[in-house]
Amino acid sequence: MNQSYDYIEVKIPAKTDFIGVIRLTLSGIASRLGFSYDEIEDLKIAASEACTNAVQHAYREDDKGEVKIGFGLYEDRLEVMVSDSGKSCNFDEVRQGLGRYENGQNVEFLREGGLGLYLIDTLMDDVKIHQNEGVTVFMTKFLEGEQVEMDAKTLST
Repeated sequence: MNQSYDYIEVKIPAKTDFIGVIRLTLSGIASRLGFSYDEIEDLKIAASEACTNAVQHAYREDDKGEVKIGFGLYEDRLEVMVSDSGKSCNFDEVRQGLGRYENGQNVEFLREGGLGLYLIDTLMDDVKIHQNEGVTVFMTKFLEGEQVEMDAKTLST
């Protein structure tokens, strides 16, 4: 299933000042694809969390790192990739330590970085995290109704 897509890539300095640029870019792209206002807000939160993790954890303060954000625009979904090449914490370990958030649970007991990854996982349809030279977070959001259709096809084959 080789589906054609458009690809947009943005590189920002690893500084929190530039995360707003990514939010605006993502908002425009998602709007063009036909996502609803609420879905766009979810996408912006998830991408902001991934960018913030990269900015805060990938580089030491004296490093002049950058964060690369890629957008794969498909007919039925948007894939967002946030990548850094710095020395980073082990996101796989952090992610494995995540549990379901229970109402009334004290947020102070959640591991640092854990809430951001929990939000990303909750707001997106699919999340993959790869760690090599740096950390890359792949996030997928299907257009409404497309995920159900994809799941139905998977079950019927």
